[in-house]
Amino acid sequence: MKIHEAKGQSNEWYTPKYIFDALGLGFDLDVAAPKDRTFCHVPAREFITENSLTEKWSGFIWMNAPFGNQSDKFLWLKKYVEHGNGIALTPDRTSAPWWQFTSKNTDAVLFVDGKIKFIKPDGKLGEQPGNGTTLFAKGEMAVKALINAERSGLGKLYLNAAITSL
Repeated sequence: MKIHEAKGQSNEWYTPKYIFDALGLGFDLDVAAPKDRTFCHVPAREFITENSLTEKWSGFIWMNAPFGNQSDKFLWLKKYVEHGNGIALTPDRTSAPWWQFTSKNTDAVLFVDGKIKFIKPDGKLGEQPGNGTTLFAKGEMAVKALINAERSGLGKLYLNAAITSL
């Protein structure tokens, strides 16, 4: 486990703007937003800042859930899959049970090229993490956004077999 994922360390790591630029769309809801969004670039209309796992999610969602607690990742990703409409950002942990579950229950997976340097709560760029990042798509709009991101050079996209009409 890397320092940015270590228990007791901050879960406040914001996705850089270039990720959203590559996706080329906005979201109805950011389900894991910080209270202070000064340095947050999520193009969403609404934000959940507390108790997201017990709140109702609606519309097309963005989810960059807390990386820190490995046991909670499955809870976040299970709710994301059940919601069925949005994009989730996770660390590349392809052998982890939560990653395997999500990859089998989403419509597309994009492996981001390189390692994303996330933004710290003070607005400074964080250090390069020890692992890469995956974007998961659930729903047609999310798949189209990941196709756009691949075309923009963000990474390599893999569509699940059920997706054929796009």
